[in-house]
Amino acid sequence: MTKWVYTFGDGKAEGRADMKNLLGGKGANLAEMSNLGLTVPPGFTITTEVCTYFYQNNQQYPADLKARVDEAVRHVEKIVGAAFGDAKNPLLVSVRSGARVSMPGMMDTVLNLGLNDQTVKGLATQSGNERFAYDSYRRFIQMYSDVVLGVEHYLFEEILEEMKDEKGVTLDTELDAEDLKKIAAAFKAKTEEELGRPFPQDANEQLWGAISAVFGSWQVERAKTYRRLHDIPEDWGTAVNVQAMVFGNMGDDSATGVAFTRDPATGEKAYYGEYLINAQGEDVVAGIRTPQYLTKSARLAAKTDKPSLEESMPVVFRELAGVFDKLEHHYRDMQDIEFTVQRGKLWVLQTRSGKRTAKAALKIAVDMASEGVITRDQALTRVDPAALDQLLHPTLDPRAPRDILTKGLPASPGAASGIVVFDSDEAETLANNGAAVILVRVETSPEDIHGMHAAKGILTSRGGMTSHAAVVARGMGRPCVSGAGSLFINMKAGEMSCAGRTVKAGEVITIDGSTGEVMVGEVATVKPELAGDFATLMGWADKVRRLKVRANAETPLDARTAREFGAEGIGLCRTEHMFFDPDRIIAVRQMILAEDEAGRRAALAKILPMQRQDFVELFEIMHGLPVTIRLLDPPLHEFLPHEEEEFAEVAKALGIDVYVLKKRTGELREFNPMLGHRGCRLGVSYPEIYEMQARAIAEAAVETSRKNGNTVVPEIMIPLVATRRELQILKEKVSAVVKTVCQEKGAKLDFLVGTMIELPRAALMAGEIAEEAQFFSFGTNDLTQTTLGLSRDDSGRFLDDYIRNGIFERDPFVSLDIDGVGQLVRMGTERGRAVRADLKVGICGEHGGDPASIAFCETVGLDYVSCSPYRVPIARLAAAQAALTAMGVKAKATE
Repeated sequence: MTKWVYTFGDGKAEGRADMKNLLGGKGANLAEMSNLGLTVPPGFTITTEVCTYFYQNNQQYPADLKARVDEAVRHVEKIVGAAFGDAKNPLLVSVRSGARVSMPGMMDTVLNLGLNDQTVKGLATQSGNERFAYDSYRRFIQMYSDVVLGVEHYLFEEILEEMKDEKGVTLDTELDAEDLKKIAAAFKAKTEEELGRPFPQDANEQLWGAISAVFGSWQVERAKTYRRLHDIPEDWGTAVNVQAMVFGNMGDDSATGVAFTRDPATGEKAYYGEYLINAQGEDVVAGIRTPQYLTKSARLAAKTDKPSLEESMPVVFRELAGVFDKLEHHYRDMQDIEFTVQRGKLWVLQTRSGKRTAKAALKIAVDMASEGVITRDQALTRVDPAALDQLLHPTLDPRAPRDILTKGLPASPGAASGIVVFDSDEAETLANNGAAVILVRVETSPEDIHGMHAAKGILTSRGGMTSHAAVVARGMGRPCVSGAGSLFINMKAGEMSCAGRTVKAGEVITIDGSTGEVMVGEVATVKPELAGDFATLMGWADKVRRLKVRANAETPLDARTAREFGAEGIGLCRTEHMFFDPDRIIAVRQMILAEDEAGRRAALAKILPMQRQDFVELFEIMHGLPVTIRLLDPPLHEFLPHEEEEFAEVAKALGIDVYVLKKRTGELREFNPMLGHRGCRLGVSYPEIYEMQARAIAEAAVETSRKNGNTVVPEIMIPLVATRRELQILKEKVSAVVKTVCQEKGAKLDFLVGTMIELPRAALMAGEIAEEAQFFSFGTNDLTQTTLGLSRDDSGRFLDDYIRNGIFERDPFVSLDIDGVGQLVRMGTERGRAVRADLKVGICGEHGGDPASIAFCETVGLDYVSCSPYRVPIARLAAAQAALTAMGVKAKATE
């Protein structure tokens, strides 16, 4: 019989930390903490297998689940000494989600479940605190009505605000028991008005309603969006955790908080977190009240006089510090912990590996390795390569003028400028159209996930350092300023104001998530500092990885940036980008419009010195490292004008009639240029183009070698080859030109001629092609297009539908289609090396900077990956992680 339910509490548990796939991360960690002897409120976990069953069986449950849940409820009743639904001594529970990886705020939670018109009186009697009992009841009615019954939460907020206005108070805590009784009654009436039926009073009905709501929340839009953004498979499902309630809202000796064992923004080894006295957990994370700091040092740094937990509850703080140290040592990672203090007693509600910024991830990994908590190899696996992108872009220039509007909490580091947008849907739309936006909200909620992802940065007027906005922004790598309390945000008017100044939607602001500053206008930036922990971790990565990492670069700026980021050469220099330079586009167009070969050669002679100088600069910057130069690839019509006004300008510059220009443009235009007269086909039809480029490469290599003393071995790449004969013809012509240059210069030059494998036939016939090619570079952008029959430029309109329907796991132009395109890469590599054992093989599409694709390249045994300059560090770390995984696989295979 399948075990659907696992209990925990009272110093023991049926589960363990390594059961996350079955119990979810939260359930597994609750079990582990119970086994460690920590004060965890007892409860039980309904497994992810029930979620799978639920969706496979038309949202029905296994026949024996109810009996198992009833048994688990009795188990909790026995430990707590209270009875579920009992009017005099009621057991109250929380019902929470728990996927195997953390999805903060994306799924549903219900607290204080089990309260009704009778049990609330029993709670008041048991606690001796009527105000607390009715505060808990009104919270439960609002949360249950919203999460389970679908009544909009703002309807309850309006009732609450009206009561506070009537009483002349600003905080919920200033309302007395009689006020809260009236609010609870009004909440029930509003629910009945909206639904046409009364609020449920039966505790078991409440429980199963909440369980179904949590399982149902796995498929709500915000959860699906989060899974898509974080590559979380849909079939994982969520567990449900039912746990006895402990209360942080029982008075001034009670509190609730969220804490990290190290600073999640900077990685500093210091306790970090927030708490609220006389509150429940949602008050902290939802930003309903601005929380207080955990430590005295943090309070002093923030210049606030509200006492820290360390000062207001010193005994509890010392006990909590012991929990922090115990959990971090046990899990060997920075922990994110939720806790409640009920009448002076500490309860630990949750622990998980904390979300952190890339900067913090680096520091924590390096520090923990230095402290001996983890090994260097383990440190390399603790940093998400893609997250490094946060560190590789500019930050605000400290010398730049700043027009500071206000200051909030530095919730997620980094800086961003953009236009102010108050609505998440609008933020997504504008961002999709190329605009840089700053999403401004009073507070964010899980429904804002798509707008937060689209925005360059996030600004909220409410919420603390552990609010929804802060946690999600840090996970996404978005700068965030939260709790800017002096900002008045008028959503209806589309404006925000502070100290007599108003900023309207569409106007530009800048936020600095490292300082909390909000500035009017755009502020200049400076390049990132890539030393310290970054350099240390990269050094460790370079010692471990086998794959070389090159960059796609054709300008001196890109080449220098790539070198600064640790590139070991250029894997793709796209020479056509050089042809668009204003200094040479006229000569390029003259070459295209020439009537015969003599005319083309005359125009190419003008381009030769410029092209040669391009290569000299690249060779000098690369200082002897390999440089792979792809000869001209795009069809010629791309260099000619397209708009009517351009024709007159170009015709005048070339000294020809507009009619002649239009006629030639028309002759060159193709219905499907991606599969048209481009790549090596141009070289076959117009060999003089490739001959000019080969001469420029050879002359530049000889010149640079003589000038700097570094041996330059250029790699000349023929694009879009489908047959051995194409490559043979063009290799002979290129080699003849290089030989001529060497004779003219009295020099000896080693060079390689290879090809770009970007057609399925080329991969299939790789053995034949390798008889001519000295290296292969898989152009996975075009290989993906030609294998899947998908246009990279047009498929964006429907790829989301394919991902949503499970046809593709992710965008195949972002992460390699390993089953299809990957099979061609593997086949091409194996067949090529079967003919030429020393064949150098790499990839140079966008996939060269994608960690999952890099892991695949390691398994195939490629020699290098090549990516954009800013993704070089990502590729270096991903290559190290892939090597460590391969070593682990080998170790297991030999055991």
